[in-house]
Amino acid sequence: MPRAIALLREMCVVTAVSPIYETEPVGLLNQPNFWNAAVLLHTDLSASQIKQQLIGPIEAQLKRVRQADKNAPRTIDADIVLFNDAVFAYDGGDGRSRPIPDPDLQKFPHVAVPVADLLPDLPHPETGERLRELADRLLDKVVKEYGRSPLTRLPDSQTRFANG
Repeated sequence: MPRAIALLREMCVVTAVSPIYETEPVGLLNQPNFWNAAVLLHTDLSASQIKQQLIGPIEAQLKRVRQADKNAPRTIDADIVLFNDAVFAYDGGDGRSRPIPDPDLQKFPHVAVPVADLLPDLPHPETGERLRELADRLLDKVVKEYGRSPLTRLPDSQTRFANG
């Protein structure tokens, strides 16, 4: 993750990085935990260009190997979750349509919490719900269901690289 953020900084303006959260895997459970964070960036690129010119090359450089199971272990996984306040679909260069906002923002605390750390008062482009409220609601639901939080915020000393 530190290398991915450093590479992003070489390619565009990174304006903020959320704390990093360690989370248990989703789907394929017999694998190491994941680290999740959100990065706010400024660029004149379109979503398709971001996927093809920034994310794709970074994932390739960091040896991301796509497997049949999208939940399989991987060295890095970067997604576009929001694009300003827009709602649209884009082609990431592989012919697959990807929605913005990413539907996972409304499903998983490991996506919503880091994004809400950066933009707590931003309304979700489709529902109007403030991102902090969305993240808190998803987190509360999981805590009630499983009796504990699925996220562990890494100590600041471990995440300092992200904002340096």
